[in-house]
Amino acid sequence: MEILYKPWPWYVAGPLIGLTVPLLLWLDNKRFGISSTLRQICAACVPANISYLKYDWKKESWNLFFVAGVFIGGYLAGNLFGNPEPVAINPSAAITMGQWGVLSFDGQMPESLFNFSSLFTLKGFLLIVVGGFMVGFGTRYAGGCTSGHGIFGLSTLQWPSLIATALFFLGGIIVSNWVLPYILQL
Repeated sequence: MEILYKPWPWYVAGPLIGLTVPLLLWLDNKRFGISSTLRQICAACVPANISYLKYDWKKESWNLFFVAGVFIGGYLAGNLFGNPEPVAINPSAAITMGQWGVLSFDGQMPESLFNFSSLFTLKGFLLIVVGGFMVGFGTRYAGGCTSGHGIFGLSTLQWPSLIATALFFLGGIIVSNWVLPYILQL
C-alpha cells in the first residue's frame, strides 16, 4: 500500500502515460487531449448559433468521462492518498521563492498565492485570472494543450506538436525567470 502514498518514479509513470496513445488509437482511433473538452461542454450546454460549437460533440463524449475521471482521481490522490510530506524542491529554488514571499510548500500550490482572498489583489488577479486566460487562449491558439501536443502529437510524429511543445517550454522558462519574479514582488 505504500506505493499509493508516494510519487511513482518516472520510469513507471512515463511509460504508463505513453501507453495510453497506442491504446486509444487501437481502441477506436481516438485522440488524447484535455483542452477540447471545454468546447464539448459548451456545445452540449449552450444551444447557440456559434459555428465553433456546431458539431457532433456526442461522438467524442468519452472524453467527458475521461476528464471526470481526472477530477475524481485528483481529488482522491490529494485527499485520500495524498503524500503528507511537503513538496520536495531544490534548496536554491526554495531560497529564491522565499525572497518572493512563498514560504510554505505544503499542498500542490502555494496557498499564500492561490486562494480566494488573493483573487482580489493585483498579484492574485494577474496570477489567477490573467494567467488562466493566457493559458486558455494559448491552448486554443496552439490547437491543443500540453497533453494533446506533448503526449499524443509527439508520439504520432506531428511536426506542429513538436513546435507547440517546444514553445510551451520556452514560454514556461521565460515566464518563470523574467515575468513571475516581478509579479510576485507586487
